[in-house]
Amino acid sequence: MRRILGILLGLLLIGGVAVVVLVREQGPHTTATKTVRGVIGSEKSDFFRDPDVVKALAAQGYTVKTETSGSWAMERLALREFDFAFPSSSEPAKEIEAAAGVQGAQETRPFYSPLVVIARAGAARVLTDNGLARKTGKNSGTLLMGPFLKAAAEDRTWQQLSGSAAHPELTGTVFVKTTDPATSNSGALFLAVASAVANGGNIVADDAAITRTAPLMHKLISVQGALEPSTDDPFRAFISGSGEPLILVYESQVASLLMQKQGAGNVADMVVLYPDTTVNTAHTFVPIGDGARELGTLLVTDPTLRALALRHGFRPQDGVPEFTAATAPHAAYLNPGLTGIRQVGTPTVKNLMALAARAKGQGDTP
Repeated sequence: MRRILGILLGLLLIGGVAVVVLVREQGPHTTATKTVRGVIGSEKSDFFRDPDVVKALAAQGYTVKTETSGSWAMERLALREFDFAFPSSSEPAKEIEAAAGVQGAQETRPFYSPLVVIARAGAARVLTDNGLARKTGKNSGTLLMGPFLKAAAEDRTWQQLSGSAAHPELTGTVFVKTTDPATSNSGALFLAVASAVANGGNIVADDAAITRTAPLMHKLISVQGALEPSTDDPFRAFISGSGEPLILVYESQVASLLMQKQGAGNVADMVVLYPDTTVNTAHTFVPIGDGARELGTLLVTDPTLRALALRHGFRPQDGVPEFTAATAPHAAYLNPGLTGIRQVGTPTVKNLMALAARAKGQGDTP
């Protein structure tokens, strides 16, 4: 009996020690978090899914759950079901605030990313030889928007361009594959840039300018066929070796691919063309519920989160030196200082959406 009692006591003691060890191991590392829900542009999905980002947010008291939507479609969602919205630029943020009833919310812009056109090496060579682009390195260059839009207005085909015969994969009308400009930020801002160039370098600001530029915008969009809701699928198709020869994406997608060495075997044939006229897409955090009010500021100020944003290719707020240093090994592809690139503003939401509708053949006939 004593022996049995001794064994039982020993087991209890062992169990007690085990419990103490378990508590000691878990206690100090467990951070109480509040769960917040947000709707984000799809280009930020990988950032919020990154285990290191999840860990960094938890260390600051947050568990973040996200759903994706086109930035210009967010205002049509049941926004009161979310604690924050995180569109890809500041323009739709104003509409989101109005729709959510939070006008004057303390929005922040944690990071930004310019739009770029990725091209196959052969396509970039043909564009360069025909004066539609300018190479600045083996894997980088500039898309000359004026000559490119002139070619689009004339319905130029690849076969009409000098040197295209050496690249039988280049067929049909020359165009840049974009997203749906009525719902997706990148597609909308491509129209903003193209319409400004077509409007003599001036932002489309009234019905007359919309009418004047709409026929060309319609050509840019209608030639594409089915429009994608986000840049994610066209970008992945390009990297896998399929897809169109010219695709509009965010610089962050390219930079992230290079820095994280994903699909390294497919980037040797990629040339990154920065449109010579562009807009920067300032990813804008709009707090809707009180629970997420400080999260936007945290994304701006927390050193760990800033470093992780860099790893995903975003340019942190006031972070040109950081971006330049982080992407230095990939300077052959990128233009950290945006040298030689002209920035333009964007039309009002009303005018840009009217232009998008005309570009898609809706409303007045282009």
